[in-house]
Amino acid sequence: MSSPSKRREMDLMKLMMSDYKVEMINDGVQEFYVDFHGPSESPYHGGLWRIRVELPDAYPYKSPSIGFVNKIYHPNVDEMSGSVCLDVINQTWSPMFDPLNGEAAALMMRDRVAYEQKVKEYCERYAKPEDIVAAPDKSSDEEELSEDESDLSDEQVMGQADL
Repeated sequence: MSSPSKRREMDLMKLMMSDYKVEMINDGVQEFYVDFHGPSESPYHGGLWRIRVELPDAYPYKSPSIGFVNKIYHPNVDEMSGSVCLDVINQTWSPMFDPLNGEAAALMMRDRVAYEQKVKEYCERYAKPEDIVAAPDKSSDEEELSEDESDLSDEQVMGQADL
C-alpha cells in the first residue's frame, strides 16, 4: 500500500482533474478549498459553495476535516459554523441523523415546499461567486471544521445528501 503522503497527493490530483475548482492554501497539499455548484433539478441548483479541506498527516487513515465557507441551508450543516454532520458523508442522508441544523431538519420534515424555498433564498443570499471571494478564511480545524469519515470523492463532496 502506498504511503499517506503519496495517497494524499494522488487523491488531490484526482480532485484537481475533476470539474471542481480547487485552490491550494499555503502552497501545500494538505489544505485547500473546493468550489462546487448545487446539482441541477434540486433546490440547491444555481448555488456555488466553497468548502475548506484539511488532510491530516495520517490521511487516509485519519479522515479529512471539512467545512463550508459560505452559508448553506441544510439539516446536516451547522448554519453558523459550516460544520458538516459526520454521519452524512458516507450514508444516504435522513433527517433522523443527528442534525446540526434542527430548524432545517424540522422544516424539511414538516413542510418540504417551505424548506425548498428557504434553500433557494440561501442560494440567492449566500451562494453566488461573490460570496465565495468574500467569505472569511477559517484557518484551523479547531475553528468550525468537521471530520469526514472517508476519502473525498465527488459524491462525498456533494454529501450524498440530496443537495
